[in-house]
Amino acid sequence: MPTFVFDDAILASSFNRPNRTGFMLESLADLDSELKNLGARLILRRGNWVDEILKLAHRAKANAIYIAEDVSRLSRQRLDKLEAAANTVGVEVIRQSGITVIPAGAVAPPDSDHYKVFTPYYRRWQEIPWRPIASTPKSITPVVGLKSLPLPKLSALCSGTTSPEVILGGETQARKRLNSWTKKDLANYSDRHDDLPGDATSRISPYLHFGCLSSLEVATKLRARAGGEAFVRQICWRDFYAQILAARPDAGWSDFRDRGDRWNQDSEAFAAWVAGRTGFPVVDAGMRQLVREGFMHNRARMVVASFLTKDLYQDWRKGAAHFLDWLVDGDLANNNLNWQWNAGTGTDTNPHRIFNPTRQGNRFDAQGDYVRRYVEELSEVEGGLAQDPDPETRARVGYPLPIVDHQVAIAEYKEMRATPQPPS
Repeated sequence: MPTFVFDDAILASSFNRPNRTGFMLESLADLDSELKNLGARLILRRGNWVDEILKLAHRAKANAIYIAEDVSRLSRQRLDKLEAAANTVGVEVIRQSGITVIPAGAVAPPDSDHYKVFTPYYRRWQEIPWRPIASTPKSITPVVGLKSLPLPKLSALCSGTTSPEVILGGETQARKRLNSWTKKDLANYSDRHDDLPGDATSRISPYLHFGCLSSLEVATKLRARAGGEAFVRQICWRDFYAQILAARPDAGWSDFRDRGDRWNQDSEAFAAWVAGRTGFPVVDAGMRQLVREGFMHNRARMVVASFLTKDLYQDWRKGAAHFLDWLVDGDLANNNLNWQWNAGTGTDTNPHRIFNPTRQGNRFDAQGDYVRRYVEELSEVEGGLAQDPDPETRARVGYPLPIVDHQVAIAEYKEMRATPQPPS
């Protein structure tokens, strides 16, 4: 009996944002259509997540509840509550590790319950056997007499603006995207995944986040293909961060490694970063892509995160929260722990890694095509000049001067990091 509950607690949280919720609704509609082809349908409920599932289990006379397990603190807490309540009425709760290739905690070093460095985790991740891919049933026998809510409209679940070019949700769209990208770009993934204008990344992260695609299935099918190893390594990063958040749930919003930072509180600089008006074209292109598409190229994510946390020396949590406002693939483990990696408070063994935004633009968008695509003011600036237009051009097209001098800002950042704030 396939079931989805719109959890009032999540709907009331800041995680309920139009891009993700709209994508989820499209994915649920697609799932319901596929289930109907198999003779069943998706049962929808809204309310207290635990209560609604137990009610359905009672009415269906179920003896087991199968749940796709997540690793966030909220997800684990509500699953623990469900398990405790279900046990009192003789119903078994079976947790399925559906969002990762291997379950969080399946491998660990001898001296800890989780890996803190990616490379040794990746080696173990490759070594252990992966579970087989589950087969799709040919038919599903529906439970008679169970009522389902109609699929709600987005406006009934959350308010706010949806990105104008956000991708469509659902497994049907996911498989189209994966198949097309695999044929076109997988073989050259290692060479082209950082190419900003080429857009040769898979863009399947939203589908992995919402379960429209199985990371296990994708990794299993692609690992032996040309270019597959480099791509599957990126899927391993998802598992790596999942096992960290499972072991350290506080790491979602607290420093994994406290650096004693005394973050800058300049609200005007932060507002310029949010608006894509920093005066650094590749940074601004990334920030505007985020709002336009609910997505940002991974190389751009690293550049804009480094700029906020190093050039502006502002708290990574502010950047992570802004990303979660817009990203369709907004995932607590991947988003926030990647932010910590960039801020130097996370798992990176080089905490002072710095991205020079102009050099990054020149290297990964040499002809300025990515910048022109997203920064309208610079759409007529030719070639690589779009990466660092002169003051006269900026004034003529209405594009701002840089809000900081990169070299000066980084010198100040290094000085602050050299004199950390003592623990409170």
